[in-house]
Amino acid sequence: MGSEAGDLKDMTILGGGPTGLFAAFYAGMRGMSTRIVDSLPELGGQLTALYPEKYIFDVGGFPKILAKDLARDLAVQGLQFGPDVILDEEVREVVREEENVLRLECRSGTYRTRTVLIAGGKGAFEPTALEVPGYKELLGAGVHYAVKDPEAYRGKRVLVVGGGDSALDWALILKDKAERVVVVHRRDEFRAHEASVQLLLQAERKGQLEIRYFSEVAEICGNGRVESAILFDSRTNDRTTLEVDAVLTFLGFKPDLGPIQRWGLELKKNRIVVNTLMETNLPGVYAAGDIVGYEGKLDLIATGFAEAAIAVNNAVHRVDPKARVTPGHSTNMKIFKDK
Repeated sequence: MGSEAGDLKDMTILGGGPTGLFAAFYAGMRGMSTRIVDSLPELGGQLTALYPEKYIFDVGGFPKILAKDLARDLAVQGLQFGPDVILDEEVREVVREEENVLRLECRSGTYRTRTVLIAGGKGAFEPTALEVPGYKELLGAGVHYAVKDPEAYRGKRVLVVGGGDSALDWALILKDKAERVVVVHRRDEFRAHEASVQLLLQAERKGQLEIRYFSEVAEICGNGRVESAILFDSRTNDRTTLEVDAVLTFLGFKPDLGPIQRWGLELKKNRIVVNTLMETNLPGVYAAGDIVGYEGKLDLIATGFAEAAIAVNNAVHRVDPKARVTPGHSTNMKIFKDK
């Protein structure tokens, strides 16, 4: 199924995260000409953008694997059949040119495709800001909402803000690298996995980090770079100044579907509605991964893989009605024997 004219592809995948990369692999395996478009500057989605150094434990075949390593392996698998990859791009509009040809109007160009698979996670993620003086001014200059390289904090004094999984995970990772780690949480109970909570409390007992309960950040101070943070105790209103080199805020992310909301897709609770074939209400447009919703939906990487395979196989049949929906087992496929 090669392209017949110009940049016309059999499938364009919107999103270069785990679901999108697996879809690219599966589409290539089925002989489809494929394109990946992603708004981020690198492939991997949340794996590389938000938590590259965190371990993932619930992907089949890996007892545990770093998110960045999973992203790397998914990219190797997904790119082996040579899809076009367009990064740092935004799809603003989907226009139907013909019955079986769609045109994607993007920020930097126009792309034509027979089918579309939306695999954009939960859309664009906007980090929840810490609404205190100094946060915006020092964002990127010691204030961060994600950790790209843990080694950057070696020997530093780090303030971790939050009580969820990300906050605890990074506090536990950085305690062995940073000179000092202080966790600030506005309550005395955490919203993280119980195992992580126990590890955090154990680390505190050993003096490897410090926890400030019922505490919040009142201000982040510094001249071009973070130098200190003012904390206040919500029970007493007492204020303390803590000398720190970095403030890491893990307060969650607000998903935003962005332009997708204007494409005419049926949405429910900020999710794209799909049927059992992963078809949306727009003919030729499929969706998979965290962006879709249906009864019994689980937001897992493993679920996204399965949904991607279902979507691609049905898209293959749409592009070529003579093609089988079910491809059979990969071990018996000629494409791998040729490789």
